[in-house]
Parts: sequence; structure tokens; C-alpha cells
Amino acid sequence: MKTLLTILFIIFILWMCTGIYLLKTEHPKAEIVMGLGIFYLSFLLMPIFIYHRYRDGKYKKYQLDDEKIKGWMKNKDS
Repeated sequence: MKTLLTILFIIFILWMCTGIYLLKTEHPKAEIVMGLGIFYLSFLLMPIFIYHRYRDGKYKKYQLDDEKIKGWMKNKDS
């Protein structure tokens, strides 16, 4: 999965570099290339990254629940 994310990120960087080059040369399709790059980032790369990052339940320590809030209240009172 990490290799896939690396490859997808490299593709994104190359895509954006191509878009910037096209913008500098005032190509008529430059804005479309840049827009498709952002679309690629937001609907393909980010969801895969988020799934990879949080698939093992690592996010549980960042969630608020009653136990953590009660613990904070006890520490605040002492």
C-alpha cells in the first residue's frame, strides 16, 4: 500500500509540474490539466491515503469518548 501511495504521489507531482509548465507557456488546456490534477488528488489519492493511515484503528486515541472526558474532569478537579 505504501508503494502504491508513493507511485500515486509521484504521478500527482509530475501532473502538477506539467500543468504549471502549460500555464507558463499559456497553453489553452492548462487549466483543465490543473483541474484534473486537483480532482485526482481529492478523489483518488487522499481517500487511499486516509484509508491507509487509519485502517489499523490508530485513530482511536484521537477520538473523544466518555472515559477520556471523565479522566480530564478528574485531573482538572485535583
